[in-house]
Amino acid sequence: MSDPALVPPLTPRTIAILMHERQAAVKRDYLVDMFADFWREDGHRVVYLQGVKEFVPADVLIVHIDLSVVPDEYLEFARRYPAVLNGDVKDIRKSTYSRLLLHRGDAYEKPVIVKSNLNYAGLPERVLGLAPPQGSNPRFRSPLDYRIYPGLQAVPAWIFDDPDLVVERFLPEFSGGEYHMRAMGFLGDSYSCLQMTSKFPIVNGSSIIRVAEVEPHPDIIAIKRATRFDYGKFDYVIHEGQAYLLDMNKTVGKPAPTDDAEVQAGRRKRARELYRYFTPDPAASS
Repeated sequence: MSDPALVPPLTPRTIAILMHERQAAVKRDYLVDMFADFWREDGHRVVYLQGVKEFVPADVLIVHIDLSVVPDEYLEFARRYPAVLNGDVKDIRKSTYSRLLLHRGDAYEKPVIVKSNLNYAGLPERVLGLAPPQGSNPRFRSPLDYRIYPGLQAVPAWIFDDPDLVVERFLPEFSGGEYHMRAMGFLGDSYSCLQMTSKFPIVNGSSIIRVAEVEPHPDIIAIKRATRFDYGKFDYVIHEGQAYLLDMNKTVGKPAPTDDAEVQAGRRKRARELYRYFTPDPAASS
């Protein structure tokens, strides 16, 4: 029997993507935009909702608010739909989920890293004009600007007073003179995971020199289920045999275009996982 997620439903459906009301004025490319092209090719209607002022009936809604904390009115609006992805994901600040957090006065003498508490150095909030009026996030243009200190005592005292910043244990995945980070992308229960390698301790974007496909760590899959994430990407490392989540992202950026047929087929397969959220197709049983 064929996998129902891989076969387009016979009856065209409507897929709604809920964006922040300010997103229309900002041009950013997301993975969901690529998936939307696949869904349209399969005969479905895709609508983008900018804010919550207008309700458009749809078979499934994807909450795609590119902020670390989703405003309550967006999650309340999403509950009006029969099926919702990420309808229970409100807060992805590091202070919410990190197992690596340190505080002033903790007895810890190994290297530490100072990061933005917000996702991706607070860039999404700045792009939408919703960044905190004060604080230190603007000094981080991207995660590549995060600061590593030799120990907790070396961290300037003012950092602990800034709610926009967090201090974490720095536990890199390091082998063969190189640093590694793993990224697990998913839609529903479909996963893929890449290991990215860098010569630099902060593995991100331009610092990556090699990418390899690996199996996702079961502990990270368990976190995905416990946090009720339906769609997104988790960055993590494996340090001394333990998996440590570094970042949760529910608005994944669009990957570079490719002519690789296998890669493109994998992306299309992932997009079709959305069809599992549809109610049963009446045309399929007729």
